[in-house]
Amino acid sequence: MRTSKFSHGQAVTHVTWHRLFGALNKDGQALNLQIRRMIVHAIETGVLNKNMRLPSTRELAGLLGIARNTVTTAYQLLIDEGFLVSRERSGIFVAANGTRNGPNRRDEASVDDWSSRFAIQPSRLRQICKPRDWLDYPYPFLFGQYDPALFPTNNWREAVKAASSVKEIQGWAGDMIDDDDPDLVEQLRVQVLPRRGIFAGPGEIIVTIGSQQALSMLVQLLVGPSTATGMEDPGYPDVRNMLSLATQNVIALKQDRHGIVPDADFASRDVAFLTVSHQCPTTTVTPLERRRQLLQAANRDDVLIVEDDYEADLSIESDGDIPSLKSLDTEGRVIYVGSFSKVLAPGLRVGYIVAPQPVIDELRVLRRLMLRHPPTNNQRALANFIALGHYRQHLGRTGAVMLERATLIADLLPDLIPSCRIARGEGATSFWIEGPPGFDGRQLVDTARRSGVLIEAGDIFFADPVAGRRYLRLGFGSIATHRIEAGLARLAPLIETFVDRADKALRTDFRPTPFPAAPF
Repeated sequence: MRTSKFSHGQAVTHVTWHRLFGALNKDGQALNLQIRRMIVHAIETGVLNKNMRLPSTRELAGLLGIARNTVTTAYQLLIDEGFLVSRERSGIFVAANGTRNGPNRRDEASVDDWSSRFAIQPSRLRQICKPRDWLDYPYPFLFGQYDPALFPTNNWREAVKAASSVKEIQGWAGDMIDDDDPDLVEQLRVQVLPRRGIFAGPGEIIVTIGSQQALSMLVQLLVGPSTATGMEDPGYPDVRNMLSLATQNVIALKQDRHGIVPDADFASRDVAFLTVSHQCPTTTVTPLERRRQLLQAANRDDVLIVEDDYEADLSIESDGDIPSLKSLDTEGRVIYVGSFSKVLAPGLRVGYIVAPQPVIDELRVLRRLMLRHPPTNNQRALANFIALGHYRQHLGRTGAVMLERATLIADLLPDLIPSCRIARGEGATSFWIEGPPGFDGRQLVDTARRSGVLIEAGDIFFADPVAGRRYLRLGFGSIATHRIEAGLARLAPLIETFVDRADKALRTDFRPTPFPAAPF
């Protein structure tokens, strides 16, 4: 193995440098940024030791097949930051004060048995699992992920740039304690919430790190060990897990083809967590009359409702005309949760809660104890994005694409999988598929993944996973339109194979209903 001539007393091989820099992505982040990050990481972890000589700019550029100026820029910035030093006629070296002596390790014998120290163990709960490398799959029919081609890159950059001026930075860089960016709150009030029929004052809104934090805080604030709580079944698994950590007094509320039924079980609850715009995961749209009945029952029986309106702004058909439950509420019983994750990108992590001011006041203190406030630079960038008209434009463009995809799938799917029931509420960005008794959706998901198709098993949404074994959720927000037909053509034979494996005796009484069937 050839040793580099620039090793300066330490045997650094070409293989070492290839391992360090071989992962450069020439289509990704700027190359000089990638080089800087890799060198800093290698120094911090002890891979590169103090006084170690680095390749010259010419040598490293040749080794990596990139421009010499790129390496020169990276080296100079690391010199300016104190990680490297330049020695006249000797080269570039790791700075003596820029290194650590490798990671600190405790003797294994001194490590505690952590499981005995935990007050709770959330890892034991059933979790939603999606491949982190989903973008590498040709046919990702996943709900909740985004299509990179639809992200408004240039408009978002403009909004971020506007938030990065000296004056703007002075406005958001300070500690807001428990407050939010007033510009974002104003845009929520003026442009976002009115789309759902909601008109709120600044004191009735709090910004969260996505709807996930919003729901978590509301569970902490409203649910104690004795609180009578209700949720949908099937329903959002993370809400079920949050509630299970707070109380054992949780029941599944009855659902029919119109959504939650306001019956005696509903009346017996202190708090109910609902998704009336698109029920998670069946996509059922609760009609206006049922929403009014739910509110009448809540008012009569003193029930609080947490309305998770998780993809309302992405509504792509007429259901957008049905007002939110919050907009119909005249007694302050509905707490509204919204998010930009489904509309823009999950990684943005910006959500919000709309509630009476006494609730918001308590939530502000609770949030401050967790993390003070969400990053205000992100809040200001999003406020600019909305104020510049980009948000409205993005909704129109994305909605048109989603409608095209929904129509295509609705045309193809019933003929491809005739043995299954298929449902999709108007405006939803996913389909809910029910196989016949004996159908194993979990095994189908694993088989499809090996064939390059990602789809979600439905059992995770049920309190009893056995009851949900024959269900699937097929999302279309993350798959390019031109890949849908080929993806379904690959998926459908797999589904039919698993249908054939199901007990044929159990299938005799199963009668598929015409598309788009109600899920119940």
